Amino acid sequence: MSTLVFVYGTLKQGFPNFHRNPGRRIGGVYRTRQRLPLYVAGLPDEACAPWLVHQPGQGFQVPGELYEMPDEAMPALDAFEEAGLPWGYERLRIEVEAVDDPSEVVTAWAYLKRPQQLSACPTLQGPFEAYTPALAAGYWLQGATP
Repeated sequence: MSTLVFVYGTLKQGFPNFHRNPGRRIGGVYRTRQRLPLYVAGLPDEACAPWLVHQPGQGFQVPGELYEMPDEAMPALDAFEEAGLPWGYERLRIEVEAVDDPSEVVTAWAYLKRPQQLSACPTLQGPFEAYTPALAAGYWLQGATP
């Protein structure tokens, strides 16, 4: 079995954490059906990480990629995204649409931050329309390089 996952940041093809993405890409570019704010956040142990915040109606329809993820890969992906931890991402089901054909709507999992996490972030830039290679150039994890 597989699970649909929408990625908008470092897990996209050509971005710093794509090596952690074991999914099979579904062709085309997708975007969030609802507008959501996308920030680049700087934290003491993580700098310039993309944060898609669960604030429907704010921000932009953020583009990304859609993947069929093997079900057995989801626990590792959740652990990487620190899903469920107070400082981590929440894995939520959202609607995404194909950029080429907005009538093609699918529901997929995505990793989003909670709005209350914004106040704990010392450095926040955005909202941005998309997570780009220029924004990813500033990404790093403690003890690792992109």
